[in-house]
Amino acid sequence: MSLSIGIVGLPNVGKSTLFNALTGRSVPAENYPFCTIDPSVGVVAVPEERLEALEKLSHSRKVIPAAVQFIDIAGLVKGASEGEGLGNQFLSHVREADAIAEVVRVFEDKDIVHVHGKVNPLHDIEVINLELVLADMQTASKRISNLEKEVKRGSKEALAEENVLKKIIACFESGKLAQSLNLSLEEKILVKPLNLLTFKPILYVLNKKGGETVIHGDLLDFFKKEKAVWVAFDIRTEQELQTMSREERQEFRKAFNASEEGLDQLIKKGYEALDLITFFTTGEDETRGWTVRRGSTAPEAGAAIHTDFRDKFIKAEIIHCSDLLGAGSYAKAREKGLVRTEGRGYIVKDGDVVEFKI
Repeated sequence: MSLSIGIVGLPNVGKSTLFNALTGRSVPAENYPFCTIDPSVGVVAVPEERLEALEKLSHSRKVIPAAVQFIDIAGLVKGASEGEGLGNQFLSHVREADAIAEVVRVFEDKDIVHVHGKVNPLHDIEVINLELVLADMQTASKRISNLEKEVKRGSKEALAEENVLKKIIACFESGKLAQSLNLSLEEKILVKPLNLLTFKPILYVLNKKGGETVIHGDLLDFFKKEKAVWVAFDIRTEQELQTMSREERQEFRKAFNASEEGLDQLIKKGYEALDLITFFTTGEDETRGWTVRRGSTAPEAGAAIHTDFRDKFIKAEIIHCSDLLGAGSYAKAREKGLVRTEGRGYIVKDGDVVEFKI
């Protein structure tokens, strides 16, 4: 499946720097059919040590990691929902993304002007989220108006959709995002075609300076209250590190006691926000990582490779990568009875190595 994350933020918060750091690690696009590359889109490999280990085990001629598509979206200003700045363009691009990476500046620097005159991370978040709410309010209100004739005719579907939209508008009027609503699956299906911005998972990316680790208490309180997914790192340093060799980067991180790359954290947190997992296929021709929703059945996971693996699914041979790597080969794994045959109802787990049979 494709995975796209729209990078948003106020001007001068590090949004474009983050995108440049990510594109410094871009992978060839031809392996990812969902990608139409232009200057504002970058395709980045999902960090995955297990993939390298499987490649060595299978002596694969080619390795293709799972990938995330990042979209650099025009800087947001107050009034974007009314078309201020590049507001309409900004909002249309955000709607195309699966999730939102909201870049928030948490460092002070007199040489970098803040659009609101001072650094206030929580206020910046409130400005961006309010614009998303206002844009969705317009979309929901317009849809209710369009449903009016059908509602008057007594259409049950129109009435049901109108009721859900009224719940959503009431949520907006209380200043909350639509994702805070506890809607049923049926209600979510009714409004899914609207592709509301405030239903999208939000990953907050805190741009800090150097070794700073202190995040303001009010910001942490907000994240806790909203059960938000967030990550903090120095975006400028990450961009500079992309010009170094892998060994140089490792030495740098060791010197500054940084255990994990900020970009890796970002991608992993993006997976967490979207509740995604990775499964693998491996052989002499190719070892590859595939992205699917957590809870996907074997046929649903197979569709990430080709729809035939869903539509013509018979069975799947499954072994977890840790078991396969521990055994040392497929042959030894089979001898130990570690390779299982599973049917249509099997829920694919993160790290599974799968061979589909059709």
